[in-house]
This record gives sequence, structure tokens and C-alpha cells, in this order.
Amino acid sequence: MLRRKDIGEADRILTLFTPELGKVRAVAKGIRKPRSRKAGHLELFTCTRLLLAVGRDLDIITQAEGVEPYRPLRDDLLRSAYGAYMVELLDRFTPDAEENPELYGLLRQGLNWAATAENLALAARYYELHLLGLAGYQPQLRRCVVCGRELEAVDQFFSTAEGGVVCPADGAAGGRRLPLSLGALKLLRYMQANTYAKVAALNVSSRTQTEVEFLLARYITEILERQLKSIEFLKLIRRGEAALAVSAP
Repeated sequence: MLRRKDIGEADRILTLFTPELGKVRAVAKGIRKPRSRKAGHLELFTCTRLLLAVGRDLDIITQAEGVEPYRPLRDDLLRSAYGAYMVELLDRFTPDAEENPELYGLLRQGLNWAATAENLALAARYYELHLLGLAGYQPQLRRCVVCGRELEAVDQFFSTAEGGVVCPADGAAGGRRLPLSLGALKLLRYMQANTYAKVAALNVSSRTQTEVEFLLARYITEILERQLKSIEFLKLIRRGEAALAVSAP
């Protein structure tokens, strides 16, 4: 489940992402009643097997069986913030009723990473990069998006408007280009070409991770023409976690 909205006295409209139908909305009748049997199976982040009855405007959820609750996303505030970010990112990149089993699979994996990963920031970067690829916005990391030449092993630039790396010669010509270090480029390429298990085993400096986070955030904002609401909440929780770590005896 991606989103929910209360209606009436006891009902709720849920925005769901499914492997067969893509993003759909359905009504869960009576879910807000204290004795509702469906409530525990229709929480945010939960993967659920549903039976839907076709309605005139919206389908109606008649049965719900939880498959994977991703419980750490409800028990840990930081993990919950990362899960909310992953869900909102997918929600913004997907139209209604468009089948995309690959994106569905990535969301399931992403929520599992948010629930279990030691390096949550690196897991989020991997998720972002692969979601961009599946949504049709894979950044060009091998050739200059201006001249088309293969990139050399030096610091480069990145163009959010053109969707990829710009070589030093063309990057110096001006325009909205972000500096891109060789280390950050190598990390982006490695994440793009390898499994999450291999990426999670990397020892990446905080400086490189921060650079890649900033670059991908700017690229995503350029595409969506807005900043996601969950970003500020995630930043707030991260600042709080960092402050606690510093003040701990």
C-alpha cells in the first residue's frame, strides 16, 4: 500500500501498487472500525494478497491476507522514514493502471532493504538509481551526453537537464552542470551494473555517498519538477539520529 485517505465514518481509500494492474485505488469498507479484520493486513508498507470486487467508481477490497509486514519499518523511525521515501518516489514516477512487474519487484526489494540494511543511505541510492532506469530515466554514465565521447577516468560534470555525465571539455562551456568526482562516478557505475548484495558489501566514504545523494536528488527533482514531501521528514530524522550519536556517552 502506498497511500491512504479516510472517507466517511469508517471507510478508507487505499492507493495500491500491484504487479498485474500497476497503481490502483480501492475502498476498504469498515476498516477503521475497532473490530475490523482487514485493518492489520492493510497497513502502510505491508505487502498483502487481496481480493477485489469491481465497483462503479472504485474497486472494493473484500478479502485481505498479509504476506510481508516489513515490521522494522513500523518499529524504527529512521527505517520508517526511508521506507516512506521509497514509497513516495515510486508513487511519483508511476501513472495509474500501468502494469510494471519490474518496478513492483524493486519496491518489494527496496522495502526489505529499508527494513534490514546496515547502510540505509547506500540502499536508498541503489533503489533510486534502479528506479530511474526502470522508469525510463536511466542516467548516461559511460559517454558524454554532449559530444558522445567515451569518458576518461577523471573528474567530470553531470547535467540534470540532459540526464547524464558531461566531459570536462564540454562541462567547462557552462550551463547547469554539477561537478562529479571520479569516485562518485565509479560508485554510480558500480551500482548501475551490479547486484545490491555486491553494493552493500562496499566500503564507501561518507563524502562520496553525500555527493551521490546530492546529485541524484537534483536529478530526481529536475524530472519531477518538485521535491518529495518525505525528503524533509527523512532529513529531520537523520539529523536527530546524528545528534543522539554525538551526545551518547
